[in-house]
Amino acid sequence: VQLQASGGGLVQAGGSLRLSCAASGRISRHTMGWFRQAPGKEREFVAGSSLGGATSDYADSVKGRFTISRDNARNTLYLQMSGLKPDDTGVYYCASKNIEYLLTRSHRSFDYWGQGTQVTVSS
Repeated sequence: VQLQASGGGLVQAGGSLRLSCAASGRISRHTMGWFRQAPGKEREFVAGSSLGGATSDYADSVKGRFTISRDNARNTLYLQMSGLKPDDTGVYYCASKNIEYLLTRSHRSFDYWGQGTQVTVSS
């Protein structure tokens, strides 16, 4: 599966963005995730989706502000981000693993990665 992330940009604090991740193959039985990486920091978990979208998980830092969703018919994963903060700045990556249910926040668990899209939040 090839993944293509898009939708990043420059936004002021408090603003919103929606990231998209288009997959080249079917993702209905994949566990999907969003991760981000700020300069000089490790890649960190943001949100995850399993069981075709029936279950989701969020990092504490984004809970209540970000929403992960997917359109399995379009093989696309989304991340709706609102109430953005400067600390949300980083390169956002989508990831996939060919397993229907996986409870994990580790980037090492995922097999396929998109190229990343830059999100910059100004104060």
